[in-house]
Amino acid sequence: MIKLLNIILLTILLNSEENVNSDVRTFDYYKRLNDTETRLQKFRDDDEALKLKLTQLDVINVSRKKHKAGPVELDILASRVANKACREAAENGYISHWNMSGEKPYHRYAFAGGYDHVSENVYGESTSGTFESSPSDILNLMKSGHTSFMSERAPADGHKKNIISKTHNFVGIGFYLTGDEFRYNEEFIDRYLEFENIPVQVRAGEKTSITFRCTGRYYPYFILIYREDFPKPRKPSELNRTGSYPDFSNEEYLQLTAWEIARYKHAGQYIMPLIFKKEGLYYIQIYTDEKEITSPTRLNTKGKTPYSGIVIRVTK
Repeated sequence: MIKLLNIILLTILLNSEENVNSDVRTFDYYKRLNDTETRLQKFRDDDEALKLKLTQLDVINVSRKKHKAGPVELDILASRVANKACREAAENGYISHWNMSGEKPYHRYAFAGGYDHVSENVYGESTSGTFESSPSDILNLMKSGHTSFMSERAPADGHKKNIISKTHNFVGIGFYLTGDEFRYNEEFIDRYLEFENIPVQVRAGEKTSITFRCTGRYYPYFILIYREDFPKPRKPSELNRTGSYPDFSNEEYLQLTAWEIARYKHAGQYIMPLIFKKEGLYYIQIYTDEKEITSPTRLNTKGKTPYSGIVIRVTK
């Protein structure tokens, strides 16, 4: 089986004139990342699945290159988050951005230990018979999912826009195949901040803080914090009626401007003190800009992408 898989993958890679990523990061590089990542071990890819995903990564990057977006790298944690979501969806016969615990993509990535901003594409197929499960069949199913995203037309082209967004620099790829169900997820990541000391859970009224550093020539521009109730379980029949998901909640808790954030800069780091007054989940989005703004001015986040996806659980 392993020998057959290697032959198939080698043929695909050698025959692809548009391969734009396999020479950037080798299989051994990603295997080391996969072997050292300790989170969500139950949903870890074996070597064969990892090779399939690297082939699919090339497909994604070909699409991005056609639209003048740079290549993305494979994110191991986001891939495991995607594997987990795909498995639950396939085994329970639903297609949704929510899972049966009522969690949205940014919840699932944050609960697994991710701090970056994530944007999800989901795809599924069903058959009245049985899916073939050879490596080439799985690759074809993943490619069909990606092709369906790229075939979208405006204004209903959210998945396509997600794929070709120039701000993305990583992607998690997940799939799961049962006898008659296939699920495929793409979890695009915007990773431009470095984080330290991010609390997972605090009590309402308790003093806490988050620490982050901007990479490259960027500075904090705006922070938006949303509050929401704890997710509630949802049935597969309900999930199948859902559509796109909002990347926020209806309850805005706090806004912090660039000049307010600048007060907490210490040796290139920003240590932001926070207090959450009410129990629930708090979703923190950090925006950046090329200019450092230290005095009041007009700010506008329209067209900007948040570069964080921190979720903090607040209890009584």
